[in-house]
Amino acid sequence: MNKLLGIHHVTAITSSAENIYNFFTYILGLRLVKKTINQDDINTYHLFFADDLGNPGTDMTFFDFKGVDKGQKGSNEITRTSFRVPNDEALNYWIKRFDTYKVKHEQIKTLFGIKVLFFQDFDEQLYALFSDENNKGIASGIPWQKGPVPNEFGITGLGPIFLNSSQLDSIDNVLTKMLFMHKVNQEDNLHLYEMGEGGNGASVIVDIKENALNGRQGYGSIHHIAFRIKDQDALYEWIDHLNQIGARHSGYVDRFYFKSLYTRLHPGMLFEFATEGPGFVDDEEDYETLGETLALPPKFRNQRTYVESVVRQFDTTRSTKTFKKEYLD
Repeated sequence: MNKLLGIHHVTAITSSAENIYNFFTYILGLRLVKKTINQDDINTYHLFFADDLGNPGTDMTFFDFKGVDKGQKGSNEITRTSFRVPNDEALNYWIKRFDTYKVKHEQIKTLFGIKVLFFQDFDEQLYALFSDENNKGIASGIPWQKGPVPNEFGITGLGPIFLNSSQLDSIDNVLTKMLFMHKVNQEDNLHLYEMGEGGNGASVIVDIKENALNGRQGYGSIHHIAFRIKDQDALYEWIDHLNQIGARHSGYVDRFYFKSLYTRLHPGMLFEFATEGPGFVDDEEDYETLGETLALPPKFRNQRTYVESVVRQFDTTRSTKTFKKEYLD
């Protein structure tokens, strides 16, 4: 069957759409490629930050659910999102950048032979930067060409995603038997799995936390992870596979920007399968204006007046602005 190609996107929860826009745009230098609504809750923004073109495997997205409490870190949850940067030198640049903008971070460390930098945002959402210095496997995207981060140091896509589990046997069965990943390495309690061509853009890292309390979703936590699949035919193959193993799932879901399928194969973790296209450049926004308007999938466009009345507006215009590349020397 059509197996998983890599990470497609990660969706998290933020306390503020405006603040996460500023953090990702002005500090991380990722491009807002779509400002739309949560298609299951139109009172909520769904913001997509990605590489210059909004390529699959490069975007992290956010919901800003009204009245949501702060999340609780723990076991049995998707816990940390990582991004790819071109090389080890880029990590040294990011240390300076985080210090300049007072972003909480750790020192550069090595995981599975790769240089890594852990950091967090204002909600204590957990992130990491992974160096692609010696990476082999699925290709990454390209940095936001007109953003504030120098292109040679910029974020190019998603790296390994961290999962916390209380039971190694359970999560290993899900990843290897149900999702057809391969376990390729282990360091202490960390277990590295790969899919597709492997490499930073096609990996998950499992941290075994046997005695920790379960995590609780809220702002500062991850809502779900999406895996890349080729197209709609592959999506139907995964529906058949989930039916065969007796897994409950959403069935086919049309998100307009891609086609999806959702399932819970492990407690506390929502997995999505998302097609590589059609993408974010559409009939409403061209390349130059991605993310600048409140974009609505066709099924919501006859409700635009109402949607705009319940979703607070904030300015995400960037095509009229010039961002100076910040070298921080």
